[in-house]
Amino acid sequence: MMKKTLRLILGDQLNSKHSWFQNQSPEVTYLLMEMKQETDYVKHHIQKVVGFFLAMRNFSKSLTETGHQVIYLNLDDEENQQNLETNIKKLIQDQGFEKFEYQLPDEYRLDMQLKELCEQIAIPTEAFDSEHFLTERNFLKDFFKGKKTYLMESFYREMRRKYDILMDGKEPITGKWNYDHDNRNKLKDPILLVPPKVFKKDVSEILDLLQKMEIKTIGSCDPKHFEWPVSREESLELITYFCQKLLSSFGEYQDAMYSGDKFLFHSRLSFAMNTKMLSPLEVVQEVEKYWLAHQETVSIAQVEGFIRQIIGWREYMRGVYWAKMPEFKTMNFFNHDRKLPDYFWTGETKMSCVKHAVDQSLESAYAHHIQRLMVTGNFALLAGISPDELDEWYLGIYIDAIEWVEITNTRGMSQFADGGIVGTKPYVSSANYIDKMSNYCSGCFYKKALKVGEKACPFNSLYWHFYARNESKLAKNPRIGMAYRTLAKMKDQEAILKQGDYYLENIEDL
Repeated sequence: MMKKTLRLILGDQLNSKHSWFQNQSPEVTYLLMEMKQETDYVKHHIQKVVGFFLAMRNFSKSLTETGHQVIYLNLDDEENQQNLETNIKKLIQDQGFEKFEYQLPDEYRLDMQLKELCEQIAIPTEAFDSEHFLTERNFLKDFFKGKKTYLMESFYREMRRKYDILMDGKEPITGKWNYDHDNRNKLKDPILLVPPKVFKKDVSEILDLLQKMEIKTIGSCDPKHFEWPVSREESLELITYFCQKLLSSFGEYQDAMYSGDKFLFHSRLSFAMNTKMLSPLEVVQEVEKYWLAHQETVSIAQVEGFIRQIIGWREYMRGVYWAKMPEFKTMNFFNHDRKLPDYFWTGETKMSCVKHAVDQSLESAYAHHIQRLMVTGNFALLAGISPDELDEWYLGIYIDAIEWVEITNTRGMSQFADGGIVGTKPYVSSANYIDKMSNYCSGCFYKKALKVGEKACPFNSLYWHFYARNESKLAKNPRIGMAYRTLAKMKDQEAILKQGDYYLENIEDL
């Protein structure tokens, strides 16, 4: 006879296809909890908290409707202790559960918390895979065993082969693995843009709850028009919309930035996937299927660029996380320690590119990968911002930010704080790259071509200042030699570096 079992479902484990849910049993009760432990470990964007609570409530309702036993603790329930361990111990004691089961968390802190809990309770416990990712936790660590740098392209090709995605036998379907070179175009014709798919919901009740419980958040949220998908059904609608309306231009413009449109051709599926309402495999298979039926209107470059982001970067970053935590969280290769400027919280800066990226993040809990990497992340690296400060900001402000994907992108890809595990060189640029990929420089207070003077773009002098002050750490990197040769030949090197000094000393005024 089955023991009376309590099964925990975390807020990012809303996977209706999990084997747990294939059969109903009166002996099994599922537990979902809204807790201050999770709303308060960093200051989150208000849309992030609302999105998670709505998705959890919808998932709980669907479980109940399909015959499962569910305990759902609302944030303001009297019996809610606001802590995972305390809540679970109390439920086990009060309701006489004889076994506790959970799915492996994707965050290290929760993994440790649940392991400690299992050691403390007197009933049998068991952990299960979340059945979401294409690889197990330690796959990437084993795949790159003995390697100092984890080359994503090698991992990506392995995933393509393993799951037969865009493949013809053992070779890529077109004879070419990667179309990254075709995915770097600036948007010059806004007529191509189409409106994003949004799901307008009234979230006044949850906003009132957050205010009542004094949850501190950042950003804004329209109480009548919450736009993110918060159910599997809505998430599936978003895939369909992406394929039909956006995919034909996605790859070509995936790195583009444009002041007149926040989302461009991006799918906005990351929240749906990171909460596990959708699986990465079903998303890429649906996109591949659509492409195969519409090759006359959708080129391979559009599709490969999208699929690479999911089974390449997303899966790869998760592997790096479990290979390198908890040490990864403290890595600081450049020993950066500067405080994050206030305009990262307000958007009040004269730098047009930073203002656009921050303003839309505060407004929508979203910015696409190039805005995060080459605007806010680029500026933070050039300015010597503490990775701890930046981690907290990225983790809080974006609706799709969960530590396993946020910290690997921040400390690895963006800040090179890992010293080269994720990237082979720091991703830094002057104003030239931002101007090449956006229209942000037009109308900016600062002038993109100037390196010195009152209106010199901060990215220019800080770019060379970054290389100059880190020469001992970077000069031997084979991918950076050209930068140091150029710096050595600069006749105005001293003036540029002094300009960088001035900007760093007055960083709050930029």
